[in-house]
Amino acid sequence: MNIEDFRDYCLLKAGVTEETPFGPETLVFKVGGKVFALTDIDTFGSINLKCDPERAVELREAHDYVLPGYHMNKKHWNTVLIGTGVPESQLRELIDHSYELVWVSLPKAVKAALEM
Repeated sequence: MNIEDFRDYCLLKAGVTEETPFGPETLVFKVGGKVFALTDIDTFGSINLKCDPERAVELREAHDYVLPGYHMNKKHWNTVLIGTGVPESQLRELIDHSYELVWVSLPKAVKAALEM
């Protein structure tokens, strides 16, 4: 997956916006104003994704390309290294998982507005 594919995949999801709130080099994807994915635009060497805490530990133990979230809450975020063997299907599934975690935490009114 390259950065264009990553961007397109994230933007296909309901209510997703893209921003650069941490500077022009960090591309951030949000749903309902909450971050679910971010990456360095220039290098695209990794993606930070939200993750269920128990699953986050399991993924880190099972795959050397999954690390505790860089500059993030390590309990709830993983950094997935790109170009190190992560299958694209798994990467898409991890993006979906991150999005869903944020989506389910949104208030009903926000979800309803985003689904329009």
